Amino acid sequence: MSIRVAVITPASVNRLDHLQRQRRFLDEVRTPGIEVVRVEAWLDVEAPPAVPSVLSVHLPPGRDGMRVGAARNAAAALALDHGVDLLVFLDVDCLPGPDLLERYVDAAQDHPHDLLCGPVTYLHSVQRPSRMADLGTMTRPHPARPLPPDGDVVTATDDEFDLFWSLSFAVTTETWTRLGGFDEAYEGYGAEDTDLGRRARSLGMRVQWVGGAHAYHQWHPAGSPPWRHLDDILRNGALFAERWGEWPMRGWIDSFIEGGAVEPHGDGYRRIASGTGVRSVQA
Repeated sequence: MSIRVAVITPASVNRLDHLQRQRRFLDEVRTPGIEVVRVEAWLDVEAPPAVPSVLSVHLPPGRDGMRVGAARNAAAALALDHGVDLLVFLDVDCLPGPDLLERYVDAAQDHPHDLLCGPVTYLHSVQRPSRMADLGTMTRPHPARPLPPDGDVVTATDDEFDLFWSLSFAVTTETWTRLGGFDEAYEGYGAEDTDLGRRARSLGMRVQWVGGAHAYHQWHPAGSPPWRHLDDILRNGALFAERWGEWPMRGWIDSFIEGGAVEPHGDGYRRIASGTGVRSVQA
């Protein structure tokens, strides 16, 4: 008996090269017993062109930016309409490892009520794999996250819940329905995945670290901290604090404070007044 797996990817034209490479790598995945349904959730103002064998939904930006959570929700709803059993979320700048789908399917059989997360390697700028066989020598998963042996699944501790991220994760359709998807109030960059992890914990679910379900993040320019997302982080951080009683992304916020752009204000944070005015955001 085969299992139908949806691979859901939020996409935009400014990541088209990454998306095309991801498509090629997914074309290489041939796992007996796994039928793949590919769904792309487009975030741009304009709708995408049709691509053979790929389903798509279109969620243009909202008032405060790209609606990544809402787009993932719409793509998942379309996948459920096509009778899938497992949802695998893979960001547009991530490549699937050769065993990613198989490991998620195996983990879902033993942990059908939990969030499943595989390790992610951040590729260097010079690393441009052209085929799946290139990935093996590039594997060096992010050191801040657990790395179970290939084929093992390890349950996250309570203090690891906030390590959940949406770059690469899987969930059964039943559990996705119970979760209710991403909170669509988050727009722009940041916090929607941490929010989902918190909601999972509030419902008694666990995060499971899935050994061998490797994904590979393709390089693109990014700042640390991400200055261009400062307003998004303040706005979404305030929303998260309202929901959960504490601020997320504190490392970045501390960096913004050190950089002289943000200051504590009441129970939250705000931009420091400048020649262009001040935008106050607080919990």
